[in-house]
Parts: sequence; C-alpha cells; structure tokens
Amino acid sequence: MVTSALNSKSPAGPDPTEGTENVKTLKHFPPYGAMNGHSSGETCPTCRGTGRIPRGHEDQLVAVIPCNDVRLKPRRTTLYVCFSMVLCLLLCCLILFFLFPRSVTLAPVSVLSVMVYFTPGSVDMRVTNLINISNENFVPVQIIELNVQGLVLRAIVGTTKITNMTTIPSCSQKSDTIQIDLSITDKGLNEYCKSSSIKIHTLFLELQMTMNISYLSHTEQLSLDTFEYIDCGANSTIPHPMR
Repeated sequence: MVTSALNSKSPAGPDPTEGTENVKTLKHFPPYGAMNGHSSGETCPTCRGTGRIPRGHEDQLVAVIPCNDVRLKPRRTTLYVCFSMVLCLLLCCLILFFLFPRSVTLAPVSVLSVMVYFTPGSVDMRVTNLINISNENFVPVQIIELNVQGLVLRAIVGTTKITNMTTIPSCSQKSDTIQIDLSITDKGLNEYCKSSSIKIHTLFLELQMTMNISYLSHTEQLSLDTFEYIDCGANSTIPHPMR
C-alpha cells in the first residue's frame, strides 16, 4: 500500500550545508572561552560565553588585542607631524612679523607763528611749531611726555614739557603743535631785536626735542635736534619750514 510504503521510509538525514555554515561561523567567531590550547576550553568568566560585556562594567574591564592589530599602527604619522611643524612655524612667523618692534619717527614740519613781546630788559617770544609723528608698528604707541628745549647761540632761552599726549594708532602718522616760550635777556640780542633800523631781525633758534613713548610693554626715547629761523623784531604768522 502506498500508505505503508510512505510510513516505511526512514526520516530525512541532516542537511550537509548546515555543517559547512557552522564551520565558517566557528572560523570567524570562535567560542568564547579560556585560551589554554585545548579544544574544550573553559567558559569566559567575563561574558560567560555570550560574547557581550555586562552593562555598567565597561570602566572596569580591559580589552586584550593582538600586537599586530591594525588599530595599534598609526597611519600618516609623518604627514601629521610635518603639517603640525609647518603650522607652528607659520604661526611663529606671523607673530614675529606683527609684533616685531618697528621705528617711530619724530620729524619737524614748520614754524606756524612767532609772537614777540618787548619788555625793558628782555624780548619774550612764543613760538608755535608743527611736528609730525609716524608709527610704523602694528600696535598703537602711547606718547608719555615731550620735552622741548630752545637754544640761541648755544644758550638755553626756554624749555617746555608736554604730558598726556594722544596715542598714535598703528601704521599711521599724526601731526601735533607744540608751543615754547623764549626769553632773551642778552643785552646785545635785545638791542638787535629792538633796533628799528633793521627791517628783518633774523634769529636762528635750535630746538632739542626728547619724546618718551611706550608700546609693546616697553618704553623708548626719541631725540631730535632741529634748527629754524625766526624774526625776533615783529610778530609773524606766516608758516615756514624747519630744518
């Protein structure tokens, strides 16, 4: 009978492909256990053979990886080191370029006016000069004080001191006016300046300027000697250059 024939057949055998898949799985994922060289290894006490770390124990466990693991071999190390060195060198050059101290110059421009006052024993004058201050630095320059000394025939006839002057911005120049009061008491110069027979009473005046400046956390002193000619016999408001 067909029914008995079907019943008499033996059950189907194991699938051959299933064994191949198990072998491949064991090659890629070996059983979690102690590495003692025996086929029947002991179960791993950490994960208990599951291959998973219990939650909350990540900071208490240490992973062991082979020495030839690719994660232990840094890649492009030479490139990163060279790039870092070039970047540091570039930053240093930029800092030196912008913070390297440059010159600050003090230059005379012209005599703006000379006011003359006669007294019985002296000739008093107020001389107004225009000066130019140039700052070539990339930082502002603070002017602390300016000292001006006037000399006629190598004799000091007047001094002035100016403090709390303005700040010169970076890479710029600024003009400023200074006034100095002179008093000539020499008898010969008095007669020369008060003489009515002389139309132009030319007098050579020497100005010694000393300026103290501060920038980049250090102070510096600038000095300048200039000569100018003035008329000590009459008032003059016509600007003329200084030398």
